[in-house]
Amino acid sequence: MRLHGEGAAGMHANFNNEGSFENQQGLVGFYNDNGSLVISGSRMPVFYDTEFSAANGIWLKTPLQVLNNANLIQGDIRTARDGREGYPQFDYASFYTGENRVSKVDGYAAILNKQEFTFPIGNPQRLRPLTIESQAINARAGSAYYPEDPGMPLSTSDNFDPSAVAEPEITVSREEFWTVDGDIPSKVTLTWDEYSNVSGLARFYGDLRVVGWNREKQAWENLGNTHVEGGRDYGSLTSDYFVPSQYGAITFGGTYESGSYRTVELDNYYLSPNGDGVNETLEIEAARESPRNNLQVYNRYGALVYQKDNYTGDFDGKSNTELVVRRQSGLEPGIYFYIITFPELQERHQGYFYLNN
Repeated sequence: MRLHGEGAAGMHANFNNEGSFENQQGLVGFYNDNGSLVISGSRMPVFYDTEFSAANGIWLKTPLQVLNNANLIQGDIRTARDGREGYPQFDYASFYTGENRVSKVDGYAAILNKQEFTFPIGNPQRLRPLTIESQAINARAGSAYYPEDPGMPLSTSDNFDPSAVAEPEITVSREEFWTVDGDIPSKVTLTWDEYSNVSGLARFYGDLRVVGWNREKQAWENLGNTHVEGGRDYGSLTSDYFVPSQYGAITFGGTYESGSYRTVELDNYYLSPNGDGVNETLEIEAARESPRNNLQVYNRYGALVYQKDNYTGDFDGKSNTELVVRRQSGLEPGIYFYIITFPELQERHQGYFYLNN
């Protein structure tokens, strides 16, 4: 079978591909208003445009490649979470539309020859996308979501003990985790919802971190926090660069046990980064004496506008989080709240400063 130009074909029964079904140019759709469909076969079908609409979902028993657009209309695309059987594979400039709570990939999805991509993954009740941003083009990468305790997963024989941590101050989520594979250093962005319970990991969103299960060390590691936004029930968190294939799982973590830290109220500061050499940066004496720390700066609306691990005194009024202004742009004059945490001292110092031009 071969489609040319704007040709279209609709499949209303199970599709078993045992021949060459590739180099298509039109649209192939899969439809079942009342039940489910199965796509199987010994050969991978390749579609230019495709759409999925099945009330009870579409099971992939063989990989399915998309060259242009996959339209997710109704019902989940269901795949094995380990990626060993069937899964959708998005190639080059391909994309998808229509993802939502009841129309997504319930399982594993993959990409070919892409540098950035958001995997439309989740479980039957929730859309839990993961975004990958790599330093170069991935020959191949993939991801799956697990709504399970990483220490006692039901969908995999692997075990990622949340109590096995490389840094004692890390607390690992027991609500959910993702797997992501790829050999190119990458940042990932995880999303949370009302069931993720990130408030149980950290008092402040700036204390959240992406954490990963290091395969070699058999322990969870801090993979960083370069961008965080949202509130208690919905938000997103971006890691620093890491090599995905070196980690068996990733999830949310908190870096500090807020309740066990002594709070120290510091003096208020005045910043005027105008080049006159006076009050140019936020100088905190304890930061120079204890460089293993984390600084967070919040505006009067409670949005995190700056954060840095191992702060030594270089904040000059420019944001690095892109939450309320463009990264590295000057913040507006006004009052800001700062928190600097010292895990080795079990202390959290906080106060206010006024920023002027």
